[in-house]
Amino acid sequence: MEKFDFHEMTLTWLDGGTTNLDGGTMFGVVPKVVWSKKYAVDEKNNIELPTHPILIQFDGHNILVDSGLGDGKLSERQIRNLGVTSQSSLDNELAELGLSAGDIDTVLMTHLHGDHAAGLTSKQGEEYVSAFPNAKIYVSSIEWDEMQHPNIRSRNTYWKENWEPIRNQVETFENELTLFGAITMIHTGGHSNGHAVIKLESGGETILHMGDIMPTHAHQNPLWVLAYDDYPMDSIYAKERLMKEALEKGYYFSFYHDAYYRLLKWSKDGKEIVESLKYKEKNS
Repeated sequence: MEKFDFHEMTLTWLDGGTTNLDGGTMFGVVPKVVWSKKYAVDEKNNIELPTHPILIQFDGHNILVDSGLGDGKLSERQIRNLGVTSQSSLDNELAELGLSAGDIDTVLMTHLHGDHAAGLTSKQGEEYVSAFPNAKIYVSSIEWDEMQHPNIRSRNTYWKENWEPIRNQVETFENELTLFGAITMIHTGGHSNGHAVIKLESGGETILHMGDIMPTHAHQNPLWVLAYDDYPMDSIYAKERLMKEALEKGYYFSFYHDAYYRLLKWSKDGKEIVESLKYKEKNS
């Protein structure tokens, strides 16, 4: 587990499982000859994409950003389609930290696609129950509405077993929501209509977690958006605006899907990585 001490906050990346998805889909219209120079691809044209929630410990709170794939919930078809090579080991890793799922008091959901939200519930016998029974779960109101009433495109990734058991724990917001005076969720749309990014502020510095409008460091260019994005132009506009702010002010960027970096900071022109925390297992 990689940790980053961010002044009054401690960030720890937990293993929520790993997927391997088609690189062409993950980089949209960008030619493979271009994107493959920035992110490794295998012989099947798949790229490795961890689904690793971030535990934020701050001011007595145990806060989770997204929830991973869960364990034992996916069908054989889902495992095949997502290229899953491992499922979640969150409970074991929380135990190593002296915690349990019951100690998580807050969950921040960038959005509710299956690879981010499947870990919100677990299967007990024939029933699904909340994986974090003592947590408030925050998500944009647009995302929560679509989760419950998916359209013809989104119904393949908004699964009722991921939302029905936690409906009484959910708190929604419209445009922005600030928690604990230091963590702000900002609705962007783009990847999904209700997608949000998360800004962490501590000690006069900022970490920007871009969710799936920048799932890996290789998606830095605002025009490099996913074919999975429901509203790609919204992704482009949001990423362009946020990147301009972040580069000018020297923000860190953190990642949920990156197989190489947990967190990094670019130079003001965005051309060089000037500081980073690498995914040790991948880079050992």
